[in-house]
Order: sequence, then C-alpha cells, then structure tokens
Amino acid sequence: MQLVFIHGAPAVGKLTVARELAALTGFRLFHNHLTVDLAGSVFGFGTESFVRLREDIWLATFREAARHDVSLIFTFAPESTVTKGFVNKVIDIVEAAGGEIVFVELTCAEAELERRLQNPSRSKFDKLSSVDQYRTLKEAGAFQYPAIPSALSLDITHAGPEATAKLIVDYLVSTKATGV
Repeated sequence: MQLVFIHGAPAVGKLTVARELAALTGFRLFHNHLTVDLAGSVFGFGTESFVRLREDIWLATFREAARHDVSLIFTFAPESTVTKGFVNKVIDIVEAAGGEIVFVELTCAEAELERRLQNPSRSKFDKLSSVDQYRTLKEAGAFQYPAIPSALSLDITHAGPEATAKLIVDYLVSTKATGV
C-alpha cells in the first residue's frame, strides 16, 4: 500500500492535482472534503465532535486501505482544528501495515492562491471561497499547523495540474515506489 499525502493551503490545487495523479497511477482518491463535508453535516466545523469524527474517519480509512493493500492519494489542508499528532498517527498506521507514505507539499504565490479561491468549482464542496474570509482566518492563525516533512515540495503557481501530477509520478518512479 502506498499513500501519497498531498498537503497545502486552501485553493492551492490539491484536489485538481490529485485527480490527475489518480488518473496516472490508478490510486484511489480520498480527498479532504469527503470527510469534512460528512462530519460537518452533523457537527459544526471545529467542534470537539467534528474534530474527533473527522479524524476517526481519516484514520479508519487509512487503516482499512493499508490492511487491504489499496493505494491512496489523500489531500489535506493543514489547519488548527486538526490534532497535532494526526500526521504521526497516519505514519504509524501505514508503516505498521508495511505500507509507504510519501508527503507532497503544494505551494503557490499568495496572489494566485487568492485568485484560485474564487474559482466556481470550489462550491461543489463546502470549500473556503472568500478572499476576505481566507485573509481573516489566516490572520487569526487558522492555518497554523506543525510542519509536515515532505519528500517533495512543488511551487505550482505557474504549473498546470497535469504537469504537476507528472512530476509526482516521476518522483515516485525515481524512488522505486511500489504500485506505480
């Protein structure tokens, strides 16, 4: 089992790149908002119950995928309501099952990020889409999270999703990652 853990700021392009990566690798796509929207349909974002349910679903999915040797691409927006030990729990689950995890950070220039926030495709899921709200949340520290050591960090300000996904595949192949 391989887990490609794509992380970055809201609207950086995680899901768009992950869709392209899934098409190239055949890995299953388990994106952040599947769980966020599910937990948020029952509990308010950031409440204790929301945080616990969201993390339980994430971890149970990784555990079952690892147990059944199902490779995944996971998108993750680091933010302050996620427990500080979450990433280490993911590593423990994947590695205990003999799997491999590859952390990929996506970044882009702030102006481009704010432009992407306003993309109408973000409304399909209840994603942050207001530049003013993004700025307010950022100033309040909502996107602060412990650094995630990444094998690959890509500035995709000017890169398309296809090219970015190809760079990730090239990295996976160059490191002799399984399943690609």
